[in-house]
Amino acid sequence: MADLSKMGAGAEPGSIESRSRQAFSRGRSVFPDGTTRVTVERDPIPRYIDHGEGAYLIDVDGRRFLDLNSNFTTLIHGHAFPPVVEAVTRQIQSGACFANPTELEIELAELLRGRIPRIDKIRFVSTGTEAVMFAIKAARAFTGRSAIAKFEGAYHGAYDWVEVSQAAGPQNWGAAERPSSVAYYHGMPQAVLDETLVLPFNDAATTAKRVEENASSLAAIIVDPMPSRAGLLWPKAEFLEALHNVCRANDILIIADEVLNLRQGFSGASPRYGLEPDVLAIGKIIGGGLPIGAVGGRADVMAVFDAGAGRPLVPQGGTFSANPISIAAGLAAMRALDKKAFDRLEALGDRLRERLNAAISKHDASFCVTGAASLLRIHPKSVPPETYRQACLSPGESEIMAALARHFTGNGILFPRDAASCLSTPMNRADIDFVADVFEAFLAAGELPQTVVQ
Repeated sequence: MADLSKMGAGAEPGSIESRSRQAFSRGRSVFPDGTTRVTVERDPIPRYIDHGEGAYLIDVDGRRFLDLNSNFTTLIHGHAFPPVVEAVTRQIQSGACFANPTELEIELAELLRGRIPRIDKIRFVSTGTEAVMFAIKAARAFTGRSAIAKFEGAYHGAYDWVEVSQAAGPQNWGAAERPSSVAYYHGMPQAVLDETLVLPFNDAATTAKRVEENASSLAAIIVDPMPSRAGLLWPKAEFLEALHNVCRANDILIIADEVLNLRQGFSGASPRYGLEPDVLAIGKIIGGGLPIGAVGGRADVMAVFDAGAGRPLVPQGGTFSANPISIAAGLAAMRALDKKAFDRLEALGDRLRERLNAAISKHDASFCVTGAASLLRIHPKSVPPETYRQACLSPGESEIMAALARHFTGNGILFPRDAASCLSTPMNRADIDFVADVFEAFLAAGELPQTVVQ
């Protein structure tokens, strides 16, 4: 086992020193809650970062951490990846953005179309949220229907319809065979709730039944092949088969949200599980660490964006869509992500999941691990969850995950408590073993908060 006493040198485990505290105090004077993203973790305040080096981050107080967040899985090459730095430097010297297109955007589009099945045509946007939004708009324009369906607990960005039931809980999620449409924020229009059908992931029979009942109004069903925020749930083959059958029978489009899960392989996640989408929303890794998103899919569906003969069915623009800096960074990052790079990442992911599971077995601990390729989540549960409701944490389980996150941070690892952990190409076996050793030390200590009886 690694000598944990030598890892994460600096302040006392879990402490946040003066500069982060000073920065947060300044932030509270200008931001409603001190930061600009609700996803920023704080325990009790955020940790402010000075710079990144490969797989590691250094905070403003000089502490060094192995980064298992990578800005929510975006930085598949880690921080300050030299090819991206060089590409961005070259491009910014030529110009930051233009109202005109560049040849670089064609090159990135060609690369993506060449790798990802089911993409005939593509459009670039600035975020994953926009990619999802325009995918849904395209489905509405193509089918002439307005309602959509989504899966309970799944995260698809900040577009009203896909936020429905994103954070539903036992107090409001309704019956399992008929999940309620639950507002995500105060003031969400009732019309949005009425036009969003919520389905239970991995329940083939209920999904087919509910879709059949609402088929005449549904434009599309959006699905994350392995829902991340819902627990990195492995999709069942019979569930995906039922989804395909009911959508094809009723001319409902399938939108695959691979904004996050595109990192599962050279061709993305859908082929891995046998999902055959009509439209895909992608992002994160395709921008090399800069803001980007893209919507792609069947040529006939993507034709709704065609402005060649006048006003398109779906006008899609954006001041920074296909901006050359993001495109240049993305092209450099994706060119470096060949099949060999993906295979190596997957091997590291397999090793980490195996070591974590071995530690769980050794200590007979009530934990499990989900995920695939370079993604994983640790759950304070004995059995890997298959649905969002199974993955949802009780108050006691939330305390356990908070304690685990503090333990990781105290030993020099930034471990996302409520999101997927991910690996990056600068990592090696020593990094993987470091993570596994720190986790085993947590289990060996046996100092877990008192759990709530299920």
